[in-house]
Amino acid sequence: MFCKGGRRQRVAPAQHRGGGCVVPSARPCFLHSPTSSSADARLSPGHIFSCLSPELLRSCMLPGCALTAPPSPLSTKTELPAPYGPWMEIAHDLPRLITSHRLRSHVHQVPELSFPALELSQTRELHLAHLVLSFITMGYLWQEGEEGTVKVLPQNLAVPFWEVSQALGLPPILSHADFVLANWRRKNPNGPLEIENLDTIISLPGAESLRGFILVTLLVEKAAVPGIKAIVQAIRAILQLDHETLHEALQELAEAIGDMTKALARMVSPSTHDLVMRLDVVWKDNPAMPGGLVYEGVSDEPLAYSGGSAAQSTVLHAFDELLGIRHSEESTAFLHRMRHYMPPPHRAFVEEIHRAPSLRQHVLSSGDARLRTAFNRCVSALADFRSYHITIVTKYIAVAAAKAKAGFLKSVRDTTREGLIRA
Repeated sequence: MFCKGGRRQRVAPAQHRGGGCVVPSARPCFLHSPTSSSADARLSPGHIFSCLSPELLRSCMLPGCALTAPPSPLSTKTELPAPYGPWMEIAHDLPRLITSHRLRSHVHQVPELSFPALELSQTRELHLAHLVLSFITMGYLWQEGEEGTVKVLPQNLAVPFWEVSQALGLPPILSHADFVLANWRRKNPNGPLEIENLDTIISLPGAESLRGFILVTLLVEKAAVPGIKAIVQAIRAILQLDHETLHEALQELAEAIGDMTKALARMVSPSTHDLVMRLDVVWKDNPAMPGGLVYEGVSDEPLAYSGGSAAQSTVLHAFDELLGIRHSEESTAFLHRMRHYMPPPHRAFVEEIHRAPSLRQHVLSSGDARLRTAFNRCVSALADFRSYHITIVTKYIAVAAAKAKAGFLKSVRDTTREGLIRA
């Protein structure tokens, strides 16, 4: 392991096998604390969104999304400082280097760059570095397809990837936070956050199909933002016994989930399926890499991590926790494991919702028919979204893999429906 001071330490492999990730403690959001006079300030949308990533915060700074004083700039970071030029040159040329089977030789020629020594300190720069290194790693491994995977990630790539990952509290692999949340830019910096004005920062072969997949998923995240804000309003309303505000928050949540489904309907690119599955399984539970991957200079033992997945998105976890959705034991174990692939502030936000007073119990005990109807509308909207997601998976992902994944998704969808409050 490399700590922030650059001092090398031995990784304890048992901590990392099976997809685990040692992450720094995340700052709590205090969603549910009603005990002090400052509780309202801590429950304000500005405070809660400060616990989320800059990506979600930026996507909230749009007409109709009433954050009063957003502290983060609109633009994403698209280039690293000059010392990291070798990384950026390879990253921007990934499609050509992979298809020409020359990526690995180019990686071997790159000097080992140490992020602490180069003072890559800003969070946005760290997220961009993680994005760049994760895409290069993915291309390096899969350059020759499943029959030509490697067992060792070279030190000049593995060590800085590990350092950046430790600084962010993320595992050293391409995750949803990289693939979607950090991988976008506005074509016109002053233009809207709409697909016509968006592009990816880093791509892989099949660029146009991949671009559509990433940007539509980003728009799903954008559509969810009013729902995240509604969660904060709902919990505050429960604490204050304010049924009118709670009803309004639940209406806003249901509408946001419906908008997520509409955004997902723009997914029309079947040629992405092979790539998407490859990013999804990666080197945990993958027959092509049964022993995992050795990160040279980090650990002598192979490490196993799961790849990028929509299950790593904060929003559905947050909605499940608010609505009290309880999945099967197997599904719950998987979903909780996916939380280790979220940025720590996202994970802390979900955990705070879990510790908040139960919305379901509050609605039941209130005897308020309007609240029950609004609650059930949220649950139904969430089940409908998951049904549409199943349609996307079975339509656009390779058949054999899709059947296995669809079975899991159907189980999650069905347990969501069981969250309805019956009359």
